[in-house]
Parts: sequence; structure tokens; C-alpha cells
Amino acid sequence: MSDDWPHGWYSDEPDRPGAGGQRPQPGFTPNSPSARGQRPPDPAGRGWYAPGHAGGGGNRAAAGNRAAAGPGPGDRAAWPAQPPSRSWTGGGGGAGSGVGGGGYRPRGGRRWLRPRRILAILAGLVALIVVAAVAVYFSVSSKLTKVDVLTPVSFTSAGTNWLITGSDSRAGLSKKEENQLALGHDISGNRSDTILLLHEPANGTRPTLVSLPRDSYVPIPGHGYNKLNAAYAIGGPKLLVQTVQNVTGLPVSHYMGIGFGGLVSVVNDVGGVRMCLPAPMKDPKAGLNLRAGCQVLNGDQALGFVRTRNFAISDLQREQDQRILIKGILSKMTSPGTLANPFAVIPAANGAAAAITIDQGTGLTQLISVAFALRNPVTTTVPIANANLPTASGSAVAWNRTEARQFFNDLAHDQALPKDLITGSSVQGTA
Repeated sequence: MSDDWPHGWYSDEPDRPGAGGQRPQPGFTPNSPSARGQRPPDPAGRGWYAPGHAGGGGNRAAAGNRAAAGPGPGDRAAWPAQPPSRSWTGGGGGAGSGVGGGGYRPRGGRRWLRPRRILAILAGLVALIVVAAVAVYFSVSSKLTKVDVLTPVSFTSAGTNWLITGSDSRAGLSKKEENQLALGHDISGNRSDTILLLHEPANGTRPTLVSLPRDSYVPIPGHGYNKLNAAYAIGGPKLLVQTVQNVTGLPVSHYMGIGFGGLVSVVNDVGGVRMCLPAPMKDPKAGLNLRAGCQVLNGDQALGFVRTRNFAISDLQREQDQRILIKGILSKMTSPGTLANPFAVIPAANGAAAAITIDQGTGLTQLISVAFALRNPVTTTVPIANANLPTASGSAVAWNRTEARQFFNDLAHDQALPKDLITGSSVQGTA
């Protein structure tokens, strides 16, 4: 079978005149710069394609027959050996494949896109994030102040109970700041203005945040009847824990306390707390002067917000404001915007850890849990029978004993509270 292609222009083929082809034109040198990328002239005028090649003028069926029949005695490959494509980026087997061998080289600057390289980079980033998170965890944990305050009791309850207190401690505040906040200088931080009980159910339902009025008239172990905050003044948080356990029938699992100075720093560390007020709030005794409408409170304003009692119902409204502020702070700290921003979450976590006091059995993991629990709890105040009960200790708050007993029994068994005992929380303007 004759070969339609010219012969003699391959670098390894001898000159074969009369072999059915035609010698290259004079001056045609295959390896010369001018001939690179060219093919020798086709005497049949068929162009660069072999007969039957797609895009050529030959018969495709004939080409298919030739391929099926196999090469004949005088046949050569339809195409001469071509230089390797520089755009090929895959690997290959054999000694001549791959970089450094006789195979194709990938296009320059593309190696870093290989899947293995990408996976290695991602693994490195994950490792860095884990190391950074562990470092932050231990850094925050080291700032926590722990005290021995819990007392074991014989009774139990479902879920977990937290006692949360806010004292009048001035720690962290300068004399100038005390003057600006109208705090005075004669208080050593031995009183608790805020007493809250948080119950986290074991059945996954919403937590309940209960205010225990500081003027509640209750029995204090070893000291007779007195106002509830007197327990803190007499024996600190440990005696307060014992008193709350006895009057509620709920064992306290964890304790957390914060002072005036700590509250100011925490609010400032989280970048302020947004609050919407239906009316202005003004109280010179608390250093408070807020306009109506939505606004972001700084630390000083937040402290005045939870201190003022300039309401018709005095402490009972202040307790609602305290619950609202706590929810606002924790909602801000646990928001996606804060958690995803290391420049926001790290200062906030460090500031909060340095500002609070906890029991010895509480760690950072439990604090993170309670932070999320305080984002959206059911809020209420213990059932009250008389808000102005005359006593030897002055005007006090008397609980409705029957309703209070049922109230805390329901919490102990993770049962829903009666709707008429849920007061909720709302903001009001000052009187």
C-alpha cells in the first residue's frame, strides 16, 4: 500500500527518493527555526490533515477502514512525532513521565492548585485555629476568681441551679468614677443588690430566671429572720447560698457574683448594650440620665440603669431591669458577630472572666453553658404577698408561701410554671 505522506523530512529517516513521496523543498530544514511548527508541503494539495482526518478533505470511511485493517508493510504513522504539550498538568507512569523525566511538565505556577496542596494548607489552618482556641481557653480560665461557697444538702432537684448575685463592690473603679456614678465611698462591697436564681432544666426546655428581692424577709441560718441581703452582709456568698437553699428547697449547683466595677467593665468590653426605652429614665441618685428610644448603653449608663429604684414599684421594677440587662449582655457576647470576631470575643471573654467570682467547682465550660442559657430564659419574680411588710429590720418583702412552695417544687421537677406566676420583664420610665 502506498503512503500518501512525503518521506525523508524526518530527522531519523534516510533520504528515499522515489518512495512514493517527494523530498522536501530545497531549503526546508525541519529543525530550523523557520520550519518549527510547520509541516512539509503536501503535493496533493490536501493541507496538513491526513486522508479521512476530521477537518480534512479526505474520506473518513477510508480512514476508518485503514485503521481497522491495521498498518500495512509500508505504512507509517499518520502523524509525525510531536513535541509534548506544555499545558498538560497531569502525572503519568514510567521513567519518562512527571517533572524531571521525559514526560510533560505542568504549566508554571499551577502546582499549588493540586488537591493535596490545598488539603495541606487547610489542615495547617485548622491546626492553628485549634492551638489558638486552646491558648485563649486557658488564658481566660486563669483570670477566673474562685471561692469556697457551696454547701451540700440532703435534697435534690432535676436540672442545674445557679445563684447569681450583684454586689455593691467598687473594685476596679477610681474615686473619680465613684463620684461620676454617685456611688459614695463608704461601702466595702458587703451588700448584694441583685439576687437571681437560674434553673436550667434537664429536659431541654427553656431555663427560668427568678428574681429573689433583696428585702425578702426570710430565716437566715444562725441569725433568725432578716432581709435576704443581710445574709450576704453577715456571712458573704456562702451564707447567702445556704439561706437560698433553705427557703427555696433547691440545691445550688453553681455560684456567680459580680460587683459594680465588674459590671461596668464587662459592658464596655462587649462594646455596649443596646436598650430600647419607652420613656426617659432619670435618677440623680444613680447617676442616670437616659433619653427615650433605642440606644447603646456604655458601662456607666448600664450601672445606673440597674441601680435606679425611682419607680412606683421601686425594687420590683429594678429587678426586671436587672434581668433585661443580663439578657442583653449575654445576647451580645454570644451573638454570631461577636463569636466570629476574635478582636471582639477575646476582650469580652477576658473582661468577663476577670470581673466575676465563681465557686470552686465551676469552670469555663459551665460558664459558656450559662451564658447561652441566659440569652432567652423565662423571667419572673418569686410570688409575693406583701411588698411593704413592717418588720424589726424595716420595711420588707413577704413571699406568698403557698405559691412560692409550689413555684419552686415545679422547678425542682422540671415542670412548667403556672402562667399566672410568670411576671416577665419590661422596661419603664422613671417616676
